[in-house]
Amino acid sequence: MSSLRLPDGFTDVFVSRFVQLDGLRLHAVTGGDGPPLLLVGGWPQTWYAWREVMPALAREHTVVAVDSRGAGLSGKPDDGYDAGTLAADLVALMAALGHDRFDVVGHDIGMWTGYALAADHPERVGRLVVVDAVIPGLTPIPSVFSPAAVNQRLWHFGFNRLTDLNEELVRGREHLFFGHQFATKAATPIPAYAVDVYVDAIVADPRGLRASFAYYRALDETIAQNEQRKETRLTLPVLAVGGARYSGALVADTMRLAADDVTGVVIDDCGHYVAEEQPARFIEILRDFLGGRSASELPAR
Repeated sequence: MSSLRLPDGFTDVFVSRFVQLDGLRLHAVTGGDGPPLLLVGGWPQTWYAWREVMPALAREHTVVAVDSRGAGLSGKPDDGYDAGTLAADLVALMAALGHDRFDVVGHDIGMWTGYALAADHPERVGRLVVVDAVIPGLTPIPSVFSPAAVNQRLWHFGFNRLTDLNEELVRGREHLFFGHQFATKAATPIPAYAVDVYVDAIVADPRGLRASFAYYRALDETIAQNEQRKETRLTLPVLAVGGARYSGALVADTMRLAADDVTGVVIDDCGHYVAEEQPARFIEILRDFLGGRSASELPAR
């Protein structure tokens, strides 16, 4: 982590580590003391997306910020990018770290994984926080001829699912393609050095670009799983956080289709990348929820 720009004192608390599972190596950054808290990032990011909130959370939690299969320094096998397999990976990771029960915060495709974790492994997850995304197979499918503003947010779903052409078009232009994602989804610009960390992690591994699209190529499987998952409603407390200038209340609306105890929070002046755009506000919200109050008791903001 010495080459990364990090908050003061970060490396005094956190360590980078690899955990070897059955045929898969996962990378995580861990630190802190208290009840375990798993942070699951989104596309096309790594554990680094949580850097601004991790020190505060580590004062009250043992924090595990993971690179999921296919991301960052974790292994990039040819398959296993459906939400169910990603969730099973993280149950195995947390067990290997000595955590049989834990809370989960998932952003973007990490929200898909977080939902699968809570649904498939209810005995493992205490509280679930989902951040600024929709869930394929749960959220109603938008029309092909959606308004331009909706298409601007969601066009990458179709592009990323292509078999080969997307890789051919993006290879050598990764900073253009992924940089556009960050530039158009954030209300407060993500620092250039952070965008470089995410894009360079994809470029550095010859399997990185393929793996970055693999989550979307597995969507048929993930959708089929979620259509089964939603038959059994979640009963654990769920906090659904959206950026006012991106997904907003749609995050909570999505989770209410699958869970009974949901509180929605919409953060003003915020786009898709809540933990980086509004870290102080996000920390406050997480502390309230993770501190023991049920979602139904937590005042919406």
